[in-house]
Amino acid sequence: MTASLESDRVDPAPPPTRIRRGSRAFWRANAALFLAAFSVFAQLYSVQPLLPIFAEEFRVDAGTASLSLSLSTAMLALCLLLASWLADRWGRKTLMTVSLLGAALLGLLVVAAPDWGTHLVLRTLLGIALAGVPAVAMVYLAEEMEPEAFGFSMGLYIGGNAIGGMSGRLLVGLLADVAPWRSALGALGVLVLVNAGLFWWLLPAPRHSPGRQVDARAFLAAIRRQFTDPGLPWLFAEAFLIMGSFVALYNYTGFRLLQPPYALGQAEISLIFLVYLIGTGASTWIGALAHRLGRRKMLWLMIVIMALGLALNCVPTTATVIAGLVVLTFGFFGAHSIASSWVGRRARAGKAQATALYLFFYYLGSSTLGTLGGYAWNHFAWTGVAAVIGAATLVAFLIALRLYRLPPLPLAGEPPPAPP
Repeated sequence: MTASLESDRVDPAPPPTRIRRGSRAFWRANAALFLAAFSVFAQLYSVQPLLPIFAEEFRVDAGTASLSLSLSTAMLALCLLLASWLADRWGRKTLMTVSLLGAALLGLLVVAAPDWGTHLVLRTLLGIALAGVPAVAMVYLAEEMEPEAFGFSMGLYIGGNAIGGMSGRLLVGLLADVAPWRSALGALGVLVLVNAGLFWWLLPAPRHSPGRQVDARAFLAAIRRQFTDPGLPWLFAEAFLIMGSFVALYNYTGFRLLQPPYALGQAEISLIFLVYLIGTGASTWIGALAHRLGRRKMLWLMIVIMALGLALNCVPTTATVIAGLVVLTFGFFGAHSIASSWVGRRARAGKAQATALYLFFYYLGSSTLGTLGGYAWNHFAWTGVAAVIGAATLVAFLIALRLYRLPPLPLAGEPPPAPP
């Protein structure tokens, strides 16, 4: 397998062409990256429906139980920059394959954790292993796809995120209602191991990656360069805020729905993650729509939709809570699809580092606001969680307005736009 994994380092002659929409390579690449996204986010978020179970079994509060997810996302965030550097040294395909295999094995080890401390250590290591895929997948698409194929492929990849996140939560949550939670996580680990093999077989070898080893000094210079762009730092901030809001909502909805007046069971609560199907459609459709109408015109609208979903979710009936989840989920995946593709557009150099920075702030928001929401729940119940989400959404809206006024980059060969 070692020789095959190294096959992503290809001879650049003859000059390679990018992957065309509708070609065999296009569908193989999209299938492989969809499986990778599915596996990463199923593993990462599989513990979310189990947080109330962890709180009871390990005798911890909601905020401490949330560390099972928050530590994974925090380490994933911290390791994204390192993974983007390793991708230039090891190769895109090699790094993503190793990442998936490592995550599958660590996921199986979590099943055998004897106590809460060991569980958290293994979930922390899992976050490190998972970093290789999100750090590189969007870069692979930006480098390998023709422009006409990029928007669709990015939307499909983010749709894989949504389906993976939904399936991991749903599969584990439903199984945990009829079997031990350890068995549920074990079944998921086996599935991810199978997907890792399929990913390696399906993904076409990259032909447009830099093909050079970047030293640490050049890597840090590429990181600093991203903060000189007038738009990228604001997009990084958007990633922190929208993802943090989204995770805080789902982290504590389970705790909320277990209590009166809802008093739902574990299986019923797990079914709310079917709402993630909305995210699959939203990411692909809104990604393509933003390509036609303009990202700046769509981003603020998606965040308004998130705010409307939160308002609806705060009405204390089961129907409105679920309807609010649907609306906010649609807005979140639309906003994420727009912001992530916008980063790829604005990063004219160091795309791997720009993508890694976006995802660093994305998962840092998940860890920070996800855990902050837990302590807000401990002291103020759902009112506190809604206040955290509402404040973050308001700031995200103000940043979207700032990005709306940002002068667009010229297309290749065009002069820069005149200042407004």
